[in-house]
Amino acid sequence: MLTIEGIVIKERSVGEQDKFIDVLTAKEGVIEISVKGAKKINSKSGSSAQLFAYSRFCIQLRKQRYYLNSAEPICIFYNLRTDIKKLSLAAYFADIVSYTIDRQNEYGEVLRLLLNTLHYLEKDKRPLEFLKSLFELRLCAEIGIMPDIVCCSVCGEFEPERVVFRISNGDFCCEKCSQSLAGDEYNINNITSDKAMLDAVRHIVLTDFSRLYNFRVSEKIGKKLTDYSERYLVNHLEHNFRTLDFYRNLL
Repeated sequence: MLTIEGIVIKERSVGEQDKFIDVLTAKEGVIEISVKGAKKINSKSGSSAQLFAYSRFCIQLRKQRYYLNSAEPICIFYNLRTDIKKLSLAAYFADIVSYTIDRQNEYGEVLRLLLNTLHYLEKDKRPLEFLKSLFELRLCAEIGIMPDIVCCSVCGEFEPERVVFRISNGDFCCEKCSQSLAGDEYNINNITSDKAMLDAVRHIVLTDFSRLYNFRVSEKIGKKLTDYSERYLVNHLEHNFRTLDFYRNLL
């Protein structure tokens, strides 16, 4: 018997009463668990094994598959279900994690990121688009596809006043250098902004987790940050998410 703590990021029905759940854990990555009788009205594991439930699971390995023995909820993020926009954004977060995270590897920081972002989302502590950008970029950093935001990729300028983010290249350059690159100013995957956006991106991908959510951006920078983070993630994962399309259709 094994006891783990994790959050349910995916569920699939099996027959009329059972289901499989994918649970993101800190040390074991994503674990698939078979839940017998999950759909019964009197199921003891109903709330603990539902989507977005962060729970303590007691599981047993039989014939190379984990089966749920018992579960105790820690946090079920109930209020996410009272707002369709929040719920759809949470589903998008879970979808990204499910697509990117390997099984049987340690992902403690990713689990922490998901739990904290869902907390801020549920409690209305930050705007939805702000949390979306933060989650997308920080997850990219955690899984090894962080953008190169140290300095201009051409001249090495650390704090240019105007910045051109090159999404396909995964870096940035100052506006002057961008104009010197043949055809670069016409690249549709480039986003031009000022130093405030560069500061925001650096904060998201580099700052200590304890201070991750402690910053603000203007409405203008927020819109460009939203555009950049979404396009960067989709471009570098080379994958489109239907949950993202659904969320976008609600706005």
